[in-house]
This record gives sequence, C-alpha cells and structure tokens, in this order.
Amino acid sequence: MKHIQIALVALLALSVPAFAQHHDGEVRFAGGGTHQAAPKSGPKPFLAAPHAADPVRNYADKDGHPNVPHVDRGGSIFNRTEAWVGHDTGRDDPHYRVEQPWAHGHFEGGFGREHVWRIEGGRPDRFWFRGWNWRVADFDMAFCEGWLWNSDQIVIYEDPDHVGYYLAYNVRLGTYVHVEYLGA
Repeated sequence: MKHIQIALVALLALSVPAFAQHHDGEVRFAGGGTHQAAPKSGPKPFLAAPHAADPVRNYADKDGHPNVPHVDRGGSIFNRTEAWVGHDTGRDDPHYRVEQPWAHGHFEGGFGREHVWRIEGGRPDRFWFRGWNWRVADFDMAFCEGWLWNSDQIVIYEDPDHVGYYLAYNVRLGTYVHVEYLGA
C-alpha cells in the first residue's frame, strides 16, 4: 500500500509542470488544436543601436523559426521570457513614419492578450474586426503572407517606438506586423 502512495505522490509531482505550462503558455481553440498564447506584453522601447530595416533580412534566428518578425519564447515555465524578433530598428526607422499619426483617432478596444480579436474580412491594405478598420504598414506587407483575413485571431499591442502604429500579433502563426488604425 505504501508503494502505491509513493507512486501517486511521484505522479502528482511530475504532472505539476504540465499544468503550469498549459495555464501559462497555451490556448485551446474550439475545433481542436493548441496554439501558443499571445505574449504577456508588447515590446519594450528599443534603446540600443538600431538594426537596419532591410526587406531581405533573415528573421529566422533559430532553426524552425519563421523568416518574418515573430515572438520568441524562452526561459522556464516559471520564468518566461519573450523577445520580439525584428522589433529592433529604433524610433527613427523611415519605414514606419506616418504623415499624420492617429489621423483616425486612437484604438480603444483593448490591448494585450486579454483581448483576442478575430479578423472578419479584408486583406492587408484594409482589414477589420468588430467594426474597427486597420491597415498593415507598407514595409510589412510581405510579412503577413499566410495570414487568414477572414478568421485568424490577433492581439493588438501598442508600439513604443513607431508613432502612429500598433503591432498586430497573429496567434496562429506567432508572427506580427505593424498596423495603422483607420477608425470605426
């Protein structure tokens, strides 16, 4: 009997990390499948020497990672780190200059992973969800190839470096693009 109790305690101890990982790192979608949860927060302002914005740049920082801007997850299940790969061109990147920042107002629908939005239609130059209209930055158009413009789920984050832009994180792909809010 004592051996059974020891085995049960060991089994319970080994299962705790699995529960913690599911709670912190995965989202289950209706229809099956498991995807990584959106990042806890957007990128911090970039303060180091900026990386040159190059349309032929290789973003695949590790084997198996996409060759587009994406979020890397590292650390342990108890101390997650998130790196916004590709968000390193600094405040003065000419590719993300807007003539009239916030010309259509500021988005007030909610930011961060607590607010997951399903794209309802459109294409990169104009897409929408819940009546809010958006546009992918010209420089990022190639980075959203493979996005499903009538069903992908995205999370919006504020961009600390590029005035007039937000970041749209694609939950299914783990990638992101700069987007401009076009209003309701």
